[in-house]
Amino acid sequence: MSQQMRQRRGQPLFILNEDTERTRGKDAQSSNITAGKAISESVRTTLGPRGMDKMLVSDSGDVVITNDGATILQEMDIEHPAAQMIVEVAETQEEEVGDGTTTASVLAGQLLAQAEDLLDDDVHPTTIVEGYRTAADFALEAIEDITLTDELDDDVLASVAESSMTGKGTGDIDAAALAETIVAAIRQVETDASIDRDAITIRTQTGAGASATELVQGVISEEEPLHEDMPRSVEDATIGVLDLDLEVREAEIDAEYDISDVDQLNAAIEAEEGELRSYAESVADAGIDIAFVTGDIEDLVASYLAKDGILAFDSVDDDEARSIARATGARTVGTLNDIEEDDLGRADSVSVETFGSNELAFIEGGAAAETVTVFARGGTEHVADELERALRDALDVVTAALDAGGVVPGAGATEIAIADHIRSSSARVEGRRQLAIEAFADAVDVLPRTLAENAGVDPIDALVELRSTHDAEGRAGLITEGEGGNVGNPVEAGILDPAAVKREAVESATEAATMIARIDDVISAK
Repeated sequence: MSQQMRQRRGQPLFILNEDTERTRGKDAQSSNITAGKAISESVRTTLGPRGMDKMLVSDSGDVVITNDGATILQEMDIEHPAAQMIVEVAETQEEEVGDGTTTASVLAGQLLAQAEDLLDDDVHPTTIVEGYRTAADFALEAIEDITLTDELDDDVLASVAESSMTGKGTGDIDAAALAETIVAAIRQVETDASIDRDAITIRTQTGAGASATELVQGVISEEEPLHEDMPRSVEDATIGVLDLDLEVREAEIDAEYDISDVDQLNAAIEAEEGELRSYAESVADAGIDIAFVTGDIEDLVASYLAKDGILAFDSVDDDEARSIARATGARTVGTLNDIEEDDLGRADSVSVETFGSNELAFIEGGAAAETVTVFARGGTEHVADELERALRDALDVVTAALDAGGVVPGAGATEIAIADHIRSSSARVEGRRQLAIEAFADAVDVLPRTLAENAGVDPIDALVELRSTHDAEGRAGLITEGEGGNVGNPVEAGILDPAAVKREAVESATEAATMIARIDDVISAK
């Protein structure tokens, strides 16, 4: 029987594999939106300076304690494809501006929640998408209007860094001091054209409180000296970065040596020792005080180097070797022959310090100290890891403020301004798109409401007061104090966020929400 005859007689025509699962229509939309909202809700309680932490335990028992949205979503084992889109929102936010991942994720989830209500009211998905995109344009206009035009001096940048770190596992330590360290690091690598963010490294070490965090004008290496007789500290040091092995060379062909008497054996040993001694002599003759070698160094070579007062490290990681070369102005060389002065770097000091069972080498004051390291301290490994994430976010937001368009008031003030501008602008739009635009504003309102909830303040009362104060003064945020919070001027309180973080959150959350809202058919192959 032909395919045409089977279709005419009403017999089913199977196109998909019988094991394939398919969900269509409102069931598909509901499933995707529910998954997206669930992921958003999982990080919502971490938002703001009074946000809570999450403990994430892997199958192998590894524990991560954090309130960083990107870290939480990356560590979670998420299978639902729509939920993974929310994770991508956080990843995009992290990659582009380094902070605001929780804001972007919560906003995406709330846009989906509002879209679900509109779909239940028979508003077409295309209308929702068009309305959301228009609302996102209004939101960007509001961000532009509220962006501060003042010069980004060190005080402003310190406020940006401090706002970013507040509530991110830094506890009750002096966040202002950490912010000053961040700004100093940024200024160190700033040029007229841009900021070389890659020139700033964060190195963590347990054993002290976070207040012991300091800025090192150079790099820190985890390598340990090869010999106990080597110096532990060298001033005005000449640095050599060597990409080679300092050990007996192996023959390139298989060969056997017939040694018939002791004299021949002694001659062979002396030849080998002579080769190893020549390596140490070449290093010394080149004027090298500190040698960072990517390959292996024979023990005998290490002892010769120690006798010459040379501090040496071997098996140095390639990335670390490049950082050291960059910090000191050295060139990585692959041979000991004809090392020239231009191949060597300089450091004001190199010192080896002991922290518990670990030893760290501090290479400071290199070639104009073009590379700096934030040496972060934490009482425990979990504290140090979370402090590292907070410092990295702070470095990124200060960079974003300088490179990508200024700062805006924090503490929910920008979100209040966005929602107000969207509502006032929606009157210019006709048809059902206006419903989607107003729904977008309602979704944005959830961000300051969440800040209030996490601060222990009644969210409805706080939202009403924020709106009225914004209408009266043009700027209103929730300033957390003690166990609660009050509505005030975040600029006067020194609570500032990069405008780029807000723009990226609006754009990435809108893209994810509109993509999910348009899906009405999910086909899963097993």
